[in-house]
Amino acid sequence: MPRTPTALLSPADRERRRALRVMKGVALGALGVMAVLFVVAFTLQEQYPWLGYVRAAAEGGMVGALADWFAVTALFRHPLGIPIPHTAIIPRRKDEIGRTLGEFVETNFLDADVVRAKLDSAAIAQTAGAWLREPDHAESLAREAATMGAGVLRALSDDEVQDLISDLAREHLLDPPWAQAVGGWLERIVAADAHRGAIDLGIDSIATWLGGNRDAFIGLVSRRLPSWVPSVAMRLVDDTVYHEAVKFVAAVQADPAHPARAAIDAYLGRLAGNLQHDPATIARLEDAKSSVFDSPRVRELAAQAWHTAKAGLLAALDDAQSPLRRRLTAALTEVGDRLTTDPALQRRVDDRVTDAAVFFVTRYRHEAASLISDTVAKWDPDETTEKIELMVGRDLQYIRLNGTIVGALAGLAIFAVAHAFLG
Repeated sequence: MPRTPTALLSPADRERRRALRVMKGVALGALGVMAVLFVVAFTLQEQYPWLGYVRAAAEGGMVGALADWFAVTALFRHPLGIPIPHTAIIPRRKDEIGRTLGEFVETNFLDADVVRAKLDSAAIAQTAGAWLREPDHAESLAREAATMGAGVLRALSDDEVQDLISDLAREHLLDPPWAQAVGGWLERIVAADAHRGAIDLGIDSIATWLGGNRDAFIGLVSRRLPSWVPSVAMRLVDDTVYHEAVKFVAAVQADPAHPARAAIDAYLGRLAGNLQHDPATIARLEDAKSSVFDSPRVRELAAQAWHTAKAGLLAALDDAQSPLRRRLTAALTEVGDRLTTDPALQRRVDDRVTDAAVFFVTRYRHEAASLISDTVAKWDPDETTEKIELMVGRDLQYIRLNGTIVGALAGLAIFAVAHAFLG
């Protein structure tokens, strides 16, 4: 199996590889010690009979060491490169291991009762509130939220946002008919006499304009008179028209029952009825509505409004001292205080979080487990084997070392019993 170059490993994996090599050396050294003892004892046991015990212990130690070396090696690769059946278990059964691991997680961890029991004992709301009520924590969360919000705003396409706004406006504002709704609204206003203030405001505005724009009446009528009319008469006509307009507006202002007001009321009443029942009036309003909203100027104003709003939001989100950021931090701190001190709110939040977690676990537990098995299935067998070996291989080398010691003790015990009873 090809090894990953050390330079490509993470610092943690490099340390695990070093520790694994050390333990392999220790286990191999123990086997070497047993081999040396066996050779010495086997050679001299005729001369020194007590060395038979040493030979038996060394012989058992070598057998234990070799057996456990074979067992440990068979997990990761073929011993000595020989394709012995039931060896190289991890690379050969990688996908099955992934499926089994996924099923184990799904059955034992992603279980609704397990999740509910764990969350019920976690005091989520109180813990979150205690953390959030700290000003530094609230400010940190507000900063992260502002960063995320600014990132979303910058990622949005202006053209797509404008198209979305246009589509929503057309769906909810332009496509529904306006005439009957506006007519009914106007009818109720006139019936309730709620339009009087608007009429008074309009009349007052006309009076103010007339008082400050007398020159606008010069030539208003006289330009339409024959050229042979003397200029004195023309000025007289203009002055007369102006003064009559001022007196008329003043009379309307002063008299709540003025015929002009009654005429306005009658006109508004007719307009309200026509908007609801006259097809021609309805069509004119709908055409005017479409013309206004479809005009390039309105679209340009909408685009400018979006750009202005976006720029303002970005500036507020990026500025730690902006009113928006300060209000967000204060709101988060207040939420933390309530979560810490309000038991009823704590129960509601805990119940909602628990119910949501149980719902997602119940609904998506299989997908989450399949994520594990699918991910393992995509791993390269050699890389997977090396990763697992780096994680657990050092501990497995203790099995080799223990096998050497246990084998030596077992060999010694067997030889001692046999020697004692069989001579």
